[in-house]
Amino acid sequence: MTVPLTYFGVHLMFILPPLLILGWLAHRRDRAWWGVRPLSGLAIMIGLAVVYTTPLTNHLIPAGVWWYGEGAVIATIWHTPIEEYTFFILQPMLTAFWLFQLPATADRSLAIPLTHRLIGVGSGLSIAGIGLLLTANTPTYYLGWVLLWAGPILAIQWGFGLTYLWAVRRPLVAAIAVPTLYLWIVDRVAIELGIWVISDAHTIGFAPLGLPVEEALFFLVTNVFLVQGLVMYVWLLERIHELPSLTRLATRLAARSDER
Repeated sequence: MTVPLTYFGVHLMFILPPLLILGWLAHRRDRAWWGVRPLSGLAIMIGLAVVYTTPLTNHLIPAGVWWYGEGAVIATIWHTPIEEYTFFILQPMLTAFWLFQLPATADRSLAIPLTHRLIGVGSGLSIAGIGLLLTANTPTYYLGWVLLWAGPILAIQWGFGLTYLWAVRRPLVAAIAVPTLYLWIVDRVAIELGIWVISDAHTIGFAPLGLPVEEALFFLVTNVFLVQGLVMYVWLLERIHELPSLTRLATRLAARSDER
């Protein structure tokens, strides 16, 4: 049975309209983030999203974790539909343009306690470790892969800026929560319409309001990646003046290397 709405139709109906509105507002509002710094950060996030997510989907789709309804997609590259690759670009834009409405900043140095860095790295790696264990069983396979995939990125981000992220936690939570809730609704609608189907065998069977917890977790962690990454990128650029000593050190090391 052909699905009543295609994956491309989901983009046109649910993703592009709010994306365009939020982008227009960010461009027009004086208090919103816009310009080279946040937009260059967004470009980096998009590139990372495509590179890092492509292997995951091309592993999980042939493994039978999810599949697409008849006529739901135009074509695939590798095992992933073109529309999925498009979403790797559209989701960062949607989430970023919402973040730009409520900039999360604090006057904090790039230097944070070593213990905070170790806690951040350790927490992220622990999540990855739990995920690795869960991939060994079919019912927890999808959940395990989401955690295994998310853990290393969380370790890097929390290791770099856990203290700063805590300082801006209130706007950070709002920036993550709103697009996540919206994408949960879109995902639930798409599942109901049969645009994509989530495997019962590869999920734990907990699906509040019809949305598998694995799907909910995926959208949550991807938005956490995006918001934390953009917030810390802008923070880094704002505090770049703290790094001249590192620049001088790199110059000296390069000079010694040339002398040899």
